[in-house]
Amino acid sequence: MNTLKKALLGGAISAVMATPIYATELVGAVQFDDNHSYGKALREFERVAGECSGGSLTFELHLNSELGLEKDYFENMSQGIAVDYAIVSPSHMSTFSQMAPLMDMPFLFRDLDHWNAVMDQDALSPLADDVLAKANVRLIGYAGGGTRQLIVNRPITNMEELSGLPMRVMGAPIQTQIFEAIGAAPSVIAYDEVYNAIQTGVIDGAENEASGIEQMKFYEVGPDISLTQHAITVRPIAFSNATYERLSPEEQACVLEAGKAAGKLGRELESGQDSAKLQAMEKDGLLTTYVFTERDKLLELAAPVKASYAESLGASEVLKSIEAVQ
Repeated sequence: MNTLKKALLGGAISAVMATPIYATELVGAVQFDDNHSYGKALREFERVAGECSGGSLTFELHLNSELGLEKDYFENMSQGIAVDYAIVSPSHMSTFSQMAPLMDMPFLFRDLDHWNAVMDQDALSPLADDVLAKANVRLIGYAGGGTRQLIVNRPITNMEELSGLPMRVMGAPIQTQIFEAIGAAPSVIAYDEVYNAIQTGVIDGAENEASGIEQMKFYEVGPDISLTQHAITVRPIAFSNATYERLSPEEQACVLEAGKAAGKLGRELESGQDSAKLQAMEKDGLLTTYVFTERDKLLELAAPVKASYAESLGASEVLKSIEAVQ
C-alpha cells in the first residue's frame, strides 16, 4: 500500500473512532431568545455537556416559548416527557416541593456577594434534594441574579417614608407577610394591571428587577427607584431525572458539570445586565435611583417572618445554613 493510501485509510479510521457510536438528543426549552441571559446560559450548558461527552449528547433548544411556559417545562420534566432541560422559577416547583419556594423569599440574601457564596457553596442542596424526591427533577445549576427594588411614584429612602406605602406584591403569602412586616401596605394585583394601578392612584408603587421595569415601562408611572435590594432571583437549571437515569455514568457526570458551568455564566450575565440596565435607564433620564439608608432595619424586621415561613415549609435548617454562609 502506497503512502497516500495509508494516509487516507488512517484518516478514515481516525474519523470513525472520533465519532460516537450513538448520540442522545436532549430537548431544551426557554421562554426567551438566544440574546437573553437564560438562552445564553442554556447554550453554555449544551456546549460544555457536548464537549465533555465527546458528542454523544446532542441538543435541540426551543426558544421563545415554543414549548409553552416554565410551569409547562417543569411538569413535562417531572413526567419525563417533551422537555429534558430548562431554566425554571422556584415558584413553578411549589406544586411538587413545598420547600422550593424558599429560594424566592424576600431578604433571603444579605447582598449579591452572599447570594453568590450561597450558590458556590451548594447551600441550596437540601432544597434540590427535596425537588428531586418529590418531582423527579434534578437542579443541576443556579442562574438568576436580578435584584428586585421598589418602584415608586415618590422618593423612598428610609423607614418613615416607607411606612404605609400602598404597593403591589406577588400572590405568594410570604410576599404580603414580609412587606407588612417592614411597614408597607401590600396588596396582590395582577402583573399586567400594575402600570394602570399606579397611574390611577390605586397603589403608589410595586417591586421588580431592572428587566421588568424596562419591559413594562414602569418608570413612566413609578420613576423613583428605591434600592432596597429586597430579593435576588434564583433561577435553577432543571434536568429531567427520568432522562438523567437513561444516560451513561460518563454522560451523567457531563450533565452535572455543564449545569454548574451554565449556572455560573447565567449569574454573571444577569447580575451584570441588571445593574447595567438600571444605570442606562437613569442615564437616559427615565428614572432616578435612591439609596435606602436603613436597609439593616429591613433585614431585622423581616427576620422573624422568614424564620416562621421556613419552619412552615420544614426548611428551618436550610435557612440557618444559608444565613451562616459567609
